[in-house]
Amino acid sequence: MKITKHAHACITLEKGESRLVIDPGTFTPNAAELVANTDTVLITHEHGDHFDESVIAAALDARPEFKVYCPSVVVEKLKARAGQVVAVAEGDHFKVGEFDVAVFGKQHARIHDDIPPFVNVGYLIDDRVFHPGDAYYVPPVPVEVLLLPTSGPWTKVGESVDYVRAVNPKLVIQIHEVMLSEIGQQSVARIINPNMLSTVPLTIVPIGESIAI
Repeated sequence: MKITKHAHACITLEKGESRLVIDPGTFTPNAAELVANTDTVLITHEHGDHFDESVIAAALDARPEFKVYCPSVVVEKLKARAGQVVAVAEGDHFKVGEFDVAVFGKQHARIHDDIPPFVNVGYLIDDRVFHPGDAYYVPPVPVEVLLLPTSGPWTKVGESVDYVRAVNPKLVIQIHEVMLSEIGQQSVARIINPNMLSTVPLTIVPIGESIAI
């Protein structure tokens, strides 16, 4: 499997002839291009940095074979495209091309008590790669590769460390980094490091580059 890191929360997974895009949002400049090159997109929640509604709607209108898997609140925004948009929730399991996808989690991480909670799901791909969306949800199954959010109004470095410890993956890859400068990203990486507090180092994959797992 190949993982390609795109700006912010968006990644592409490739396996054989299958290609899967997760969270192409408005903070990902090439979201439209990524969506155009896949038949399937997974969305973790409704926030614009994870879900570019205009890009997804245009793709659904233009390509009958294009499908989106997402929480029901996102389905409501795309309900005119019934049949192409599939609502998912914790406990669901489905197959997309050569990928097996399991859905975990229910809620976005707390931002502030005055902000109502949002629905958020995470996706475990092939029992190996976990994209949590905007949450520190610990799947009740082993995770080989954890995609770790490092910036945002809900994130905290100490909680990130505890999250990595709890999940205990073999590899941690940074996502959700757009609010951090390069210096900020390196600072977080120094803390999320076995020589400091973490059990696994934080791997920073430059935007547009890929790694094989």
